[in-house]
Amino acid sequence: MQIPNIKFSHKLSNNSDLQVIDLTELRKRKDALLNPEHPHRVKFFSIIYIESGHGSHMVDFKDYAFKERSVIFVQREQIHSFDFSGKPKGKVLLFTQAFLDEVHANMRLPNYTPTHLSTQYSPLLQLEGDDQTKSATLIKQIIDEINNPLSDPLIVMYLFSTLALSFHRLRPEIKQEKLSQSMSMLFARFFELMELNYHKVRDANWYALQINTTYKTLNQVCKLATGLTAKHLIDSFTILEIKRRLVLSDTTSAQIGYDLGFEDASNFVKYFKKLTGTTPSAFSKRYKKTFL
Repeated sequence: MQIPNIKFSHKLSNNSDLQVIDLTELRKRKDALLNPEHPHRVKFFSIIYIESGHGSHMVDFKDYAFKERSVIFVQREQIHSFDFSGKPKGKVLLFTQAFLDEVHANMRLPNYTPTHLSTQYSPLLQLEGDDQTKSATLIKQIIDEINNPLSDPLIVMYLFSTLALSFHRLRPEIKQEKLSQSMSMLFARFFELMELNYHKVRDANWYALQINTTYKTLNQVCKLATGLTAKHLIDSFTILEIKRRLVLSDTTSAQIGYDLGFEDASNFVKYFKKLTGTTPSAFSKRYKKTFL
């Protein structure tokens, strides 16, 4: 099985970089190319708001039980799958990096730095009381403004920024007030470079040189952002990609090791087992039945 890579559709969003989809509509989109309930990698960001119903949403091989008033955050490049068994109702906000860049340029917005590798990170938020009411109202206002014939993109951005800031305040595990704007940009550059080169370079010093900084500075920024060193982040990202390939493709363990620059299969197995406590083959057998 080759995992689908789903890109943002500007055709479906009327050329906007923000789209809001109803979950009921998404349930009807099962076809040969993509079944939302099957694992798929997204090239954009998602915020899934559950109005009613229940289920278990998979994000990078972990299941997160959701219910009424749950919010699920999916980062760009993550693998996830929906669970429609409990007939959940709600909304899905899809948006691109270009949309975030435009919002950042016009108003205050918490940085969408990729912190999902941190051990404290959870993509699930449970809303209560006034927080739920305010969030539902803001999402409705965003939809109304998008559908307004005289829609103003700036109003949409302000409403989105308000919603994002509200969610940010409720998620203490991802707070990054210690990161300056320059630090956030450096961390984002490091992460983007890692996405492109993890399969051939796992040396933190090399990444520091590529983004014109020192190993010490890169380490400091990584620790502030995620609690992990640059090296630990590289290893965590590499292991996550290995897990994705082991579970969601028919590529052999030996071939994956070769593709990631390991000299021989034994070194690849030792690397994986050291960081996960299990072998690639054991991990594959355990999870393939679950997700395929």
